[in-house]
Amino acid sequence: MAKLWVLKDTANAVTVKELAAGLNINPVLSALLAQRGISNFDEAKYFFRPTELHLHDPFLMQDMEKAIERIEQAIAKNEKILIYGDYDVDGTTAVALTYSFFEKLHKNIEYYIPDRYKEGYGISTQGIDYAAENGFSLIIALDCGIKSVDKIVYANTLGVDFIICDHHLPGAQLPAAVAVLDPKRSDCGYPYKELSGAGIGFKLIQAWMEKNDLPFEGVAEYLDLVAISIACDIVHVTGENRVLAYLGLKKINENPCMGVKTLMQVAGRGSTYTISDVVFLLGPRINAAGRIDDAKHAVELLIACHEDAAKEKGDMINIRNTERKGHDQQITDEALSMIDNDEVMIARKSTVVFNEDWHKGVIGIVASRLTEKYYRPTVVLTRSNGHVAGSARSVLGYDLYEALCGCSDLLIQFGGHKYAAGLTMHPENVPAFIEKFEKVVGSTITDEQLIQQISIDAEIELKDIDSKFFRILGQFAPFGPENMSPVFLSKNVYVSGNACLVGSAHVKMFVMQPGSAAFSSIAFNQGELLPQLKPGVPFDICYSIEENVWREQRTIQLNIKGIMPAHPSPAGRALKSNIKSPLPGEVEGAYDT
Repeated sequence: MAKLWVLKDTANAVTVKELAAGLNINPVLSALLAQRGISNFDEAKYFFRPTELHLHDPFLMQDMEKAIERIEQAIAKNEKILIYGDYDVDGTTAVALTYSFFEKLHKNIEYYIPDRYKEGYGISTQGIDYAAENGFSLIIALDCGIKSVDKIVYANTLGVDFIICDHHLPGAQLPAAVAVLDPKRSDCGYPYKELSGAGIGFKLIQAWMEKNDLPFEGVAEYLDLVAISIACDIVHVTGENRVLAYLGLKKINENPCMGVKTLMQVAGRGSTYTISDVVFLLGPRINAAGRIDDAKHAVELLIACHEDAAKEKGDMINIRNTERKGHDQQITDEALSMIDNDEVMIARKSTVVFNEDWHKGVIGIVASRLTEKYYRPTVVLTRSNGHVAGSARSVLGYDLYEALCGCSDLLIQFGGHKYAAGLTMHPENVPAFIEKFEKVVGSTITDEQLIQQISIDAEIELKDIDSKFFRILGQFAPFGPENMSPVFLSKNVYVSGNACLVGSAHVKMFVMQPGSAAFSSIAFNQGELLPQLKPGVPFDICYSIEENVWREQRTIQLNIKGIMPAHPSPAGRALKSNIKSPLPGEVEGAYDT
């Protein structure tokens, strides 16, 4: 599929020059800082040296005082407290950290994770009934609840109070809970709005510590769980989140809790985790518990204090993850076959596939894979509890949630955000939904949005990449949304030696320019380009720079995102950031691959 190479706007030249001089760094690196909104030495120091001192006062969050007072009252009166959270990584890590903290202070406490298949996402009537029937008078809900207005009314009639700790966008009406902690509340003056669900839980226990004049070390032991939630919930890695992720990764790599350490062992990697490693090695295993079995197993692992118990849960979760991968691959293959063998589906601007036998726990993963393959808004549907359930994913710049709003007359319920959503409908509405979703998407999406982009931070020469450049670039981490690993463009590079195929689809080679060293490079899933990569034939590459570790040897490696024939002439198709035309090959100022 064609991809556009789009060069970001250049940063302010004066700022770039001043940062380069003040920090004694390559102007390319100072330009990257300026692109991230950093304009002076102090802001750069904050960026490069995150500490707990950079965390905001938790009492700046609306209702935090009320939340702490209600928990103090519950502990003083020995009330039963239920820690309630969603079944995904963010929810289970939020429950694990909040439960672990308060369990040390109050033994009359339990946790509750709703069943993905029987109860669905968020606060459920069954969960409230469980609390009321078992004498729980306070529920602390994490990573959910901000739109559960009716459920909170119901809980209030049963004498069950709620403290809601959520990070999703509120609706028109806030739930009538004792306290609603959500930085996205319109009346909340908290200075950082993009915390994860576990991040809100962390601010709650941080507030408790500060209220009781206790040291930060008492909450620092949960930073590994917060970092996992930030990585896997794909929230912005900026501001306070970047501080939490930095400190949390440090704990993961130096002193993880028993459950996280066990998870790392079953994943086959003991340390040197990056945000990306957390996403691809730890996240899927935590999620697999709820996708294939019961998410409570993930919480049991994350709160484990004894090695034997942790190992038992870790091994079980690893088995569930293997099962998950099997379902994932099978359903993806079946869905790809359905699309590739249907000319009508191929021609659409949306993808909707349905098979009543698919495993509900992995359809979100499959939706992501199909979106990656065909690059258009995608919905994957299956049968569940007499209804049809679906997971939806979108493409850059297209509001999936709004598209589902346009189909709401055919849906029982739906929820989510711009790029991911879940939905349920009556089985008889599936054909009508397929047609209406295509109609809504077709009338609202632009051709430009249907072309995948590679966003490039800067053009550099390979000779710019030395040990100092790489060391400072590494301090831009942890990477994630709004602070992605920089992608560079280098023109007129050559293969040094011969390129070769690794596995079935990856290209391994050394590339260089005149006057530069030869850099080890890997181009994943670009094996079809191998015949064009001949010694002496120039080509252009866009890539990120990473460290490759092989047999304890560490080397700089280029992770090549795209390759195309060289365009040496400035009068040729030079990159620029303003895309005018929607079609690859006809876009002025952009490459297509």
